[in-house]
Amino acid sequence: MKLKEQPIGRRPPMSLRDFLERFRPAGTPGASATGVPANRAAERAAELEPALGRLTDVQQQAARIRAAAQEAAEALRRDASREAERLVAAAREQAPEVRRQAAEPLLREARQEADALRAASDRAASVIRARAMERMPYLVDLAVADALRLAGGAQGEP
Repeated sequence: MKLKEQPIGRRPPMSLRDFLERFRPAGTPGASATGVPANRAAERAAELEPALGRLTDVQQQAARIRAAAQEAAEALRRDASREAERLVAAAREQAPEVRRQAAEPLLREARQEADALRAASDRAASVIRARAMERMPYLVDLAVADALRLAGGAQGEP
C-alpha cells in the first residue's frame, strides 16, 4: 500500500477536535502531585451564570414587550372594529341618497323618452283626427243614405 505523497511544507488538515486537544490543561512534569481535582462543572457554571442571569432579564423584558404589544394590538383591533361599524352605519344612512343620485340620470332619460313617445302619439292622434274630420262628411252622407234607404224600404212594405 502506497501513501499519497504530500507536497513539502504542507501538513494534512487537522480536525478542530485535534486542534483544541492541544490546549487541554496537563499536569506539571515530574512526580504526580496529589490534590483535589478541578471541578470543571462548577467552573463553567461560575463562568456562565452572569451571562445567563442577563439573558433571563432580557427574556423577562421581551415577555413584557410582547404583552404590551398584544395589548396595543387588541386596542387597535377594537378601534378598527368600532371605526368599521361607524363606517357601515354611515354608509347605510347615506345609501338611499346615493341610490337616488345614481337613479336620477336613468329617471331623467326615461322621462325624456316618455315625453318623446307622448309627443309622437299626440302627433299620430292629431293626424288621425284630421283624417277623421276629412272623411266625416262623406261617412255621414253614407250613413244617412243607408238610413233613408232602410227607412224607405220599410215604409214601402205593407
